[in-house]
Amino acid sequence: MKKLLVFLTIAIAIVFLFIPIFPVFSFTETRIDHPRTYYATVEEEPYFQITFTHSIHLSNVVETYKVSSTYEIVPFSMSYSDVAVGMPGYAEEGQTLIYEDGIYTLYYEKTVLPNFTLYIGDVDYPLHFVYKGKTYDLKENLQRGKSYLVEIKKISFYEKMKGVELHGG
Repeated sequence: MKKLLVFLTIAIAIVFLFIPIFPVFSFTETRIDHPRTYYATVEEEPYFQITFTHSIHLSNVVETYKVSSTYEIVPFSMSYSDVAVGMPGYAEEGQTLIYEDGIYTLYYEKTVLPNFTLYIGDVDYPLHFVYKGKTYDLKENLQRGKSYLVEIKKISFYEKMKGVELHGG
């Protein structure tokens, strides 16, 4: 009986260690043999943002996304003040563009992404991940000049310990 109890305790501990149960925003290095993963815990708030200063026309851009119930990324909107290189001046099919008070806001309809790649440019302009009132400076948390696969997924306790938690304030 004692052996069975010890076996069950060890089996439960192993299952807990390796079963993915923690939903996270995952930032995994790409184009590298041994990628490092950085993460922030997903909580109840469904919306998050990527905010940055456009490196060419030096204006602020706010990209807003939603976490779907299946942990996919749903682009919601992108706001910016200049239409130039990289910033659309018109809406394509499945999009709506509104111009109000000097700000363009592009809304997306029915777009769902399993992930996207984010490049951390080696320029001295801000790049932040904003979630639940916390702002994470991606230029401080991640390595400049590297690309990261951004996705929302569940990870195990073991993976959580192997990864690096993003720090924000």
